[in-house]
Amino acid sequence: MDIPLIDQVRIQAQVLVPLVKALQAELGEQRADAIVRQALGARYRGYGERWWRAQHAADVGEAMARAFEGFAAGDARDVDAVRKTPDAFDAADLGFLLTCSADFAWAEGYGAGVTLTGTQTIMQAASHCEFRHALEPRDEATG
Repeated sequence: MDIPLIDQVRIQAQVLVPLVKALQAELGEQRADAIVRQALGARYRGYGERWWRAQHAADVGEAMARAFEGFAAGDARDVDAVRKTPDAFDAADLGFLLTCSADFAWAEGYGAGVTLTGTQTIMQAASHCEFRHALEPRDEATG
């Protein structure tokens, strides 16, 4: 049975959101959020590693476009690709702690010199989310 990612997130949120809120109330938001990111980071990094290996692609734009199609399954979101090239994918919509923060650990799993930066998210009161995936420039001398 193939459950769309958004449905998986909704199911997880039923348990995780009350837990995170309790941690935030007890420890403070910054400390609780740091613990959650650390606790979930390895899992999402592993997801990223497995996903990236399965792509068999050096084209970051195409690979990320396919990923965002999966994220949008079940009408989960409308992702606007601002830029899609072989070396980059910029998106203007995502989500934060349980979803957005996981994207960074997930991207670490890609290896292969792919980086992710995020300048803002809706969940952090910005007007829109902005995430940028890029392939680090290669040193011509080392290949």
